[in-house]
Amino acid sequence: MSFPLLTATAALPAIGAIATAAVPAARRNAAKSLALLFSLATLALAVVVAVRFDPGGDRYQLTESHSWIKDFGVRYELGVDGIAVALIALTALLIPFIILAGWHDADPLETGSRRWRPTQGFFALILAVEAMVIISFEATDVFLFYIFFEAMLIPMYFLIGGFGDRAHEHGEQAASTQRTYAAVKFLLYNLVGGLIMLAAVIGLYVVAGSFSLTEIAQARANGSLDMATNTERWLFLGFFFAFAVKAPLWPLHTWLPNAMGESTAPVAVLITAVVDKVGTFAMLRFCLQLFPEASKWATPVILVLAVISIVYGALLAVGQRDIKRLVAYASISHFGFIILGIFAMTSQGQSGATLYMVNHGISTAALMLVAGFLISRRGSRLIADYGGVQKVAPVLAGTFLIGGLATLSLPGLAPFVSEFLVLVGTFSRYPVIGVIATSGIVLAALYTLVLYQRTMTGPVKPEVSAMPDLRARELVVVAPLIALLIILGVYPKPVTDIVDPAVKQTLSDVQKKDPQPEVEAAK
Repeated sequence: MSFPLLTATAALPAIGAIATAAVPAARRNAAKSLALLFSLATLALAVVVAVRFDPGGDRYQLTESHSWIKDFGVRYELGVDGIAVALIALTALLIPFIILAGWHDADPLETGSRRWRPTQGFFALILAVEAMVIISFEATDVFLFYIFFEAMLIPMYFLIGGFGDRAHEHGEQAASTQRTYAAVKFLLYNLVGGLIMLAAVIGLYVVAGSFSLTEIAQARANGSLDMATNTERWLFLGFFFAFAVKAPLWPLHTWLPNAMGESTAPVAVLITAVVDKVGTFAMLRFCLQLFPEASKWATPVILVLAVISIVYGALLAVGQRDIKRLVAYASISHFGFIILGIFAMTSQGQSGATLYMVNHGISTAALMLVAGFLISRRGSRLIADYGGVQKVAPVLAGTFLIGGLATLSLPGLAPFVSEFLVLVGTFSRYPVIGVIATSGIVLAALYTLVLYQRTMTGPVKPEVSAMPDLRARELVVVAPLIALLIILGVYPKPVTDIVDPAVKQTLSDVQKKDPQPEVEAAK
């Protein structure tokens, strides 16, 4: 039996979570170091997965299949395509930076006080989320995917509600109330989506007699599975609703600004750069593959919702007073671009959407983590409380600027390539939608540059005059992310080479081909 590489990649952070939680309370630093060590080991396994994956090989590789709940046809089935490999690598890459950035986020609130935070629990929960996200990307059994799709809500709930941001304009009591509200709202929204999906998962088993993606695909290919049109559409809607909540797509997005605003910056990155990617990934893996006809039927409405997300999220970002809520609304706009690329049903659009998932994760991590370092120094999330930071902390201001420029998709930085592909792929089939979506680029430039201008330029405010620049640990977090933004902006080929074959197979599932350009015949 070959080594179960995919199982090991998901199991290692789970083991790390248990080991970190078991460290004695007095040894907080040992717990932090142990969590970091397990996250780096997981990153090493993710690199092995990427190296062993053959883009020209079978659709699902490194597969594992074992009987699990035999009476109900549930199997422990894992396999990765190029899209999953890219997102596993992104997850494993970001978690060590999240841990380093949050190194002191769960320290005791007051030195020598009985008020303390369970440091071990904070880092154990982060590793638990990593394990569940990775196995969600690997699962090719629908029921197995559903279990971890829902299970990741529990550690996220405690990370938001129990370890939220302490910077609140109305004091600690108000911060605690807002954290609780944000955590409950996050949980309820996603639980409702998950319950609707559960009904659809059961319906799929009744219709198909299996939870296995590969078995259902084979049944479709040999004609033994023929879903009634209305049945397929209802099942599609059940799956899509849950994924749209997670993504988050307008109008199911309202939990995200609360969750990101009340979380610490590393947990905010965990939400939008890691956890939310499961929603858009699942649209590609499950919605399009399981329900191709229903996906095409729903495409016009989904494209409209995606465009609304793009414009609505960007407009609300322009008007924000809170730095973290601004990044949250900007992410809603970016997820609109990702969903637009997925349902444009073109190879450029879907390649761009997958690349966008990776690039958005890196750019949002860079911007939000630097914003977190800024907020921890000043103790405020309000934009108006800053000014002239670039004169006292030039490195912090410079990295903040690069993260912001990546967010607005400046040419030469990674998100530009993916946004360009999404718009080209959309315009080739839906030109009106593509034109409207470009307004998101203009608005992104507005909210990003205004944010930088109000916080970093102008006279130095007395409250920031003694602000220290980035420390060594913080530079270790930010510098690799900035380097990746530049490298993938200039040379995205390593990622596109991995994801393009999977994109072509997905288009084949929905029986779509790229539109041919209209060339006027020579006279």
